[in-house]
This record gives sequence, C-alpha cells and structure tokens, in this order.
Amino acid sequence: MRDDERHEGWYRVDKLLKGEFVKRSQFGKKVYRRGEYIREAKAYALDHEDDISKWSLVRGSTKVWAGFVY
Repeated sequence: MRDDERHEGWYRVDKLLKGEFVKRSQFGKKVYRRGEYIREAKAYALDHEDDISKWSLVRGSTKVWAGFVY
C-alpha cells in the first residue's frame, strides 16, 4: 500500500507492502509487521513486534487491520 493510498481499514495481506504494520483485529493490542512470502508454506509471515523471535503464518487472502500509526 503506497503512502498516498494509506487509510485505516481492512486489507488483504497479499496487497500490503513488506514491512507494513498490521493487527489481526481492529481493536487488537498485538502489532505485527508483514514479512516475506514463504513459498513452501504458500503463506506470508507476520513478525511479532514485541518479540522478534516469534512469527505467524497467514494466507494471502487473510484480512488484517492496517493503515494505523504505530
């Protein structure tokens, strides 16, 4: 998502840029950063911001809350 297109809302993970901050729900406290696409798993990595050793895998069609200021 380019800066001129940025506004809060629900977005598909595969439509966001690598490094973008996201939440799994609108009012969620945990913040993730969209990571690399992992071809073997056919999924995108969501890196946990508060613990750099944790990450989650989600499909590209998963909707996440993005566009907020972190």
